[in-house]
Amino acid sequence: MLDVRRLTLLRELHHRGTIVEVAAALHQSPSSVSQQLTILEREVGVPLLRRTGRRLTLTPQAEILVGHTEAIVARLELAETELEESLDAAVGTVRIGIFQSAALALMPRMLVSLRDTHPFVRVEMQQREPAAALGATSIGDVDLVVAEQYPGHAAPWHAELDRVPLFADRIRLVTPRVGPLAEITAVEEAATAPWTMEPDDVASRHWAEQRCRVAGFEPDVRYETPDLQAQIDLVEAGIAVALIPDLMWLGREADVRLHGLEGDPRRQVFTATRPSVTQSPAIVACRETLISVAASLEEPSTTPGVPAA
Repeated sequence: MLDVRRLTLLRELHHRGTIVEVAAALHQSPSSVSQQLTILEREVGVPLLRRTGRRLTLTPQAEILVGHTEAIVARLELAETELEESLDAAVGTVRIGIFQSAALALMPRMLVSLRDTHPFVRVEMQQREPAAALGATSIGDVDLVVAEQYPGHAAPWHAELDRVPLFADRIRLVTPRVGPLAEITAVEEAATAPWTMEPDDVASRHWAEQRCRVAGFEPDVRYETPDLQAQIDLVEAGIAVALIPDLMWLGREADVRLHGLEGDPRRQVFTATRPSVTQSPAIVACRETLISVAASLEEPSTTPGVPAA
């Protein structure tokens, strides 16, 4: 009978691409991983790896084994889920991958509530961009992801993941409260303004640039940062304008001017996990708590005398 642990190494190589990355993910040495894969080749009696330039690629026979291993891993996770369901309380560790603004607004509230209602559930949080987090969930590095997708920019699709909507988050133009940029009230009026946006490899940046281009100009992006709080600081300082989701204002006054956008665009925030763990009591507890927290969200408040547009 084939060794499941060695089959899992082959599956990891399929997903991660290199033995070095597999070793790092599993906290093993590259030589140990190579040795186990060599033993697996000997067990099956056919070549599983071939060298293409400097990289190792899987043979068709290896791909067959990977397909069966995916089913084996899913079945084992399902067995663990059923065992957890047989207990009287939700227990275990849930690894959550989440993007920055959701981590700031949702996680503290979610963890406090979970501590009171499900004290035996341990949550480990990793801040990750949605695309990376969805991929990590798919291969088992993360158990539950909180991800986003902007209008017209769908998040990477993983057919094997179970998605549940959380909420729709309004996006607004944000301008300083005082100074020359405070006169701007619409995207169309910001053609010559300095902008702050996220890096150009994420959906939010693509969406923001398209919004400006539809308005008839190419934005002057002077301040590029993935940190939305840093973007807000730049706007509050009076030196930039930005497009910011409402989630960033949760629990704080907006010391800026907020302007609604034509069409009332909203990013969709959702959770995703593997079907084999959707019924895990710990996963269910985390999802239900996130839904409860999301339902309690309120519209942002602005500095007195500075109404949202």
